[in-house]
Amino acid sequence: MSGFDDREKAFETKFAKEQDLAFRIAARRNRLLGEWAASLMGLTKEETDAYAKAVVQADFEEAGDEDVIRKVLGDLVSAGVDIDESRVRQALSDKAAEARRQFMQEG
Repeated sequence: MSGFDDREKAFETKFAKEQDLAFRIAARRNRLLGEWAASLMGLTKEETDAYAKAVVQADFEEAGDEDVIRKVLGDLVSAGVDIDESRVRQALSDKAAEARRQFMQEG
């Protein structure tokens, strides 16, 4: 029975590591998206850092990406940036690929 227990523990460990990596990639993606949006709004470096953190925090409001998209799109529109939802979604997708690439290079 010990072999089965070991295999189960290995699967649980692998799952936990995969979940942790997915969380880290999503957080980095959101930070990169926040930096992108901040550049469109013309924020200073300090404001950009704070805004990127706020975008990361926005992802904890609900499951999925809609909370992040809603925040970034709303902030960009409020700042007078001419943008639509599809462009924000495309940026989110681009930043996800960039975040994955960064983690692969680090690993």
